[in-house]
Amino acid sequence: MSQPAAIGPAVHEFLTEEASGRPGDDPIFALDAEANRRARAGESILNATLGALMEDDGRLAILPGVVETLAAVPAEQAAAYAPISGDAGFLQAVIADLYGQGPLAAQSVAAATPGGTGALHHAIVNTLDPGQALLTSHFFWGPYRSLAVHTRRRVETFPMFGTDGGFAVDALEEALARLMSRQGRALVVLNSPCHNPTGYSLDGREWRATTEVLRRAARHGPVTLCVDLAYARFAAGDRNAWVAEVQPALGEVLLLAAWTASKSFAQYGARVGALVATHPDPAQRNRIAAALAFSCRGTWSNCNHAGLLAVQRLLSEPALAARVDGERERLRRLLAARVDAFNSAARAAGLSYPRYEGGFFVTVFCADADAAARRMRELGVYIVPIPGGLRVALCSTPVADVPRLVAALRDACAAVASS
Repeated sequence: MSQPAAIGPAVHEFLTEEASGRPGDDPIFALDAEANRRARAGESILNATLGALMEDDGRLAILPGVVETLAAVPAEQAAAYAPISGDAGFLQAVIADLYGQGPLAAQSVAAATPGGTGALHHAIVNTLDPGQALLTSHFFWGPYRSLAVHTRRRVETFPMFGTDGGFAVDALEEALARLMSRQGRALVVLNSPCHNPTGYSLDGREWRATTEVLRRAARHGPVTLCVDLAYARFAAGDRNAWVAEVQPALGEVLLLAAWTASKSFAQYGARVGALVATHPDPAQRNRIAAALAFSCRGTWSNCNHAGLLAVQRLLSEPALAARVDGERERLRRLLAARVDAFNSAARAAGLSYPRYEGGFFVTVFCADADAAARRMRELGVYIVPIPGGLRVALCSTPVADVPRLVAALRDACAAVASS
């Protein structure tokens, strides 16, 4: 008697169609890993990919006062759950770091987030409906799109620079008007000072013009401005100069600030950040605070309590804050020397790039960035190709390596331009 044919396990696709096609590796981390493999094999590699501030000897730059403060958090406090929105003292300290003790501080509420990424997540899900788009410049930090797509939103962009090389306020206004006519509300995300990936910082005139654009758009529906402050403490001038320029729009425009300790305190792994919301109406603030708390509970629930407690001390204890400010100033000068060296060499080499006064990155304009990046990798120089340019991480490039970096950028851009 014949035996029935064996039936194997059913083959199913357990991921949804949307999830099954998503990339697993971040391209920046993949390039960094490739560069490190070649360096370990003995090749002479210049790695200007990853957005972490490095000492000239290749070690990760840290702030000793921050490390000691983290280690000093009492074990039982560190191990306990943090409040859902974060410790009140932490939130007050972050608001004071942005706005001092003035009227804007009194008109602000906040929620703790895992770094600036968490702050951006909360901005997106609480000011846009599914299917709607946030608006940002066409050069932008890639995870903006990941955050939007993952939360069933989108990203739309406007050309970042005008023909004069400055911030294209007119392009912002045109794109914002189109967006408002379609979806009736808008979230505008601007990363300044020290924009990632271009290094550009809006000046006072550009902030004032941008504020007027937002106010005009707000006549037609709710408009939110989210200022991404990831690199603000490495700005060449006053890191909070933008505040006075946007203040006239408060009440007409909701102001959000994505604050993070990752770069400011050289603690990328601690995942400490906050979203600060500012509006003069107490009822609005109460609703916003409740919405942010709900989003915390519905995503990560609680943040890193040891990190929150340590950063609270770092911001609120004058002697400790002064010590860490001094340690950070050394790192700011280290980065500023690299910025100065790059500007000098890049101008001499005829590279095309935006105004660059400070920050972890700069972008060199290049029509075929992928081809140029491939040529640079053949020379052992790693940067990140992005649409329209080559993102260079000066934060991880010693001053002594800047001439080699600029020469590779010049030769690669010239080669692809003539091919």
